Amino acid sequence: MAIDPTAAAAAAPAAAASATGSGKARLAENFDTFLSLLTTQLKNQDPLSPMDANQFTAQIVQMTGVEQQLLTNDLLQKLVTNTAGGVATAVGLIGKEVRAVTSDAALQGGDAEWIYKLDSAAADVKVEVLDSTGKVVHAEALADVTAGDHPYSWNGKDALGHKLPDGTYTLRVAAKDASGKEIGGSIFVDGLVTGVEQADGKTLLTINGGKVPWETVNSVRLPPEPEQTNADSQTPSDVAA
Repeated sequence: MAIDPTAAAAAAPAAAASATGSGKARLAENFDTFLSLLTTQLKNQDPLSPMDANQFTAQIVQMTGVEQQLLTNDLLQKLVTNTAGGVATAVGLIGKEVRAVTSDAALQGGDAEWIYKLDSAAADVKVEVLDSTGKVVHAEALADVTAGDHPYSWNGKDALGHKLPDGTYTLRVAAKDASGKEIGGSIFVDGLVTGVEQADGKTLLTINGGKVPWETVNSVRLPPEPEQTNADSQTPSDVAA
């Protein structure tokens, strides 16, 4: 029987979660029992021979140590879940073209690209590009934009024509119809996945040089087949001739 490594990886975090949950339940019961016994012991202790303070402190420390161990198990469980689930799934996207719901894109070599989608036709559309500090570095107004997807490319220059450094920039789109009512929409990046990494507990895909959380991907497709050249399409008999 074939072994599915993905299924095995998914089963491990589930088992860990079950064990940790059971441990927490037992700890809660034991802690309540401990407090009850300790309270009773303090109430009924001999005034002439009170409870040893060191023993009392040791019992408290022991219970606290068990609680801290369970918290550590929780953190390890989250790490295992993220590594086994997120990375295993995301690695399968390398070499595929995807579309991800995000307004962030990488500016590389004087080019940054997005796709924005309007839920309905707009009479006025304001498009802004923001840098990492939230400052608007580029803006333009569009008119009579149809509903649906629209590619948007920015050359990396600000309003004064200065070339800005490569990095991550954010697209912001505000659209209104002829009556001035706001129109909803979405912003995407679209491209080939060239890498996967983990940062701050998140699984990130590299798309067009930018980092995108893998869970924002909403469509996946195979890249187009490369076109054959005349040399590639020649048969041995053609070459001999």
